[in-house]
Amino acid sequence: MSQTRTASATYTVVDIENVVRRVKADLVMIADSTGAWTPTKAADYAHDIEVLAKAGYLAWVDVTLFSNGTEVKAVRFDVDTDAGALTTSRPGGVLWPKVSGAYLRIILSYTDAYTSAAREAMKSKLTIGWVPSSDDTSHSSLTSSGGRNYISNAYGVQRKDWAA
Repeated sequence: MSQTRTASATYTVVDIENVVRRVKADLVMIADSTGAWTPTKAADYAHDIEVLAKAGYLAWVDVTLFSNGTEVKAVRFDVDTDAGALTTSRPGGVLWPKVSGAYLRIILSYTDAYTSAAREAMKSKLTIGWVPSSDDTSHSSLTSSGGRNYISNAYGVQRKDWAA
């Protein structure tokens, strides 16, 4: 006798909100510790991340701290819509440094579902006037320094960290 079983990863809008709340906590901590963003700016970025995530358009978010044009620290939040097997972590970690000539760059990557029609429909829901970027987000000048997972049911974000 044999049996076949199929499992489907499920999550709700509330799961997305729970995960994005943790990402927002990280963005606020990064803004506060570096002084490179205001709390309002960090909240605006988190708002757009949540709107895009709820619509299924967000693939990843990359935040990089520069000091006078040189990468100092970076974090990437990769969306995982089948994250049920991962263990969740608390937001936070090592505080980011205050550096001279501090600049924080944030880049979002979208799913294939984020077509030009979807972009147009989302425009009025977003706080930031996002523009295309061809910046390198490989962080090849930095060293991987761990990460965390933020999970709610099957929706999650895998956070990867880099430091100089």
